[in-house]
Amino acid sequence: MKKILLSLLDLIYRKKCYFCGRSKYSVKMCPECYDCLSYFDFKPNRIINGVNIYTCGEYEKNLQKLIRGLKYHKQKELAFYLAKFMYEYFSNLKINKRFQVIAVPLHKNRLKKRKYNHMELVAEEFCKLSDNIPNFDLIKRVKDTKPQYRLSRNERMQNLSNAFEVDLTKDLGLPILILDDICTTGATFEEMINTFKQNGLTDITCLASSSP
Repeated sequence: MKKILLSLLDLIYRKKCYFCGRSKYSVKMCPECYDCLSYFDFKPNRIINGVNIYTCGEYEKNLQKLIRGLKYHKQKELAFYLAKFMYEYFSNLKINKRFQVIAVPLHKNRLKKRKYNHMELVAEEFCKLSDNIPNFDLIKRVKDTKPQYRLSRNERMQNLSNAFEVDLTKDLGLPILILDDICTTGATFEEMINTFKQNGLTDITCLASSSP
C-alpha cells in the first residue's frame, strides 16, 4: 500500500518540462528540448575595444523561452540549463584560463523589483560546472538605467554612460569573464569593458547566451 501511495505521489508531483510539458524525466528541461538548442560558430561574434565578445546561440524558440522563463517568470531552476549551454559552448573555445566570473549587475532598484539577478544564478551554476570563481562584488551598477530594448545604439551608450563602478578591493587577481543573457548592440559589454579598463583591469572576455 505504501509503495502504491508513493508511486501515486510521484506521478502527481513529477516536474513537467517547461518547454514541451512532458513529465517523463521529472525535470524543468528534458533532454530532447535541451538538444534542440543550437550553437553559433565557436569564434568571436564581435570585438569591442580589443575584447572578444562571444555569443552562444540565436535568440529564438527554446533558447528564447529559456531566457525569458528565467528572467521574467521566476523559473530559477532554468539557470542550470542556461549555464550548461553557455559552459558547453565556452569549453569548445579552448581558452585555458581560470576566470573570476562577473554577471552583468542590476541596479538596486531593479533588483528590488525583480527580487533576483538571473545572471548571477547562471554565473553560480557556470562556476560549478567549471574551475572558475564567481565575483559579484567587483563591479556595481550605480545608475538606474532605462530598459535598453527600444533604444538605438547611441541612446544605449548615453543611457549606460557612467552606469558602473569598480571596487578594486574586491579584485581576485584573475582574468575577467563577463556573462550576460542577450547581446544586441554590445553597449552594456562596451561600457563595462571601458569601466574595467579605466581601473587597470584589461584581461577581459565577454560571453552572452544569445544574440538576435
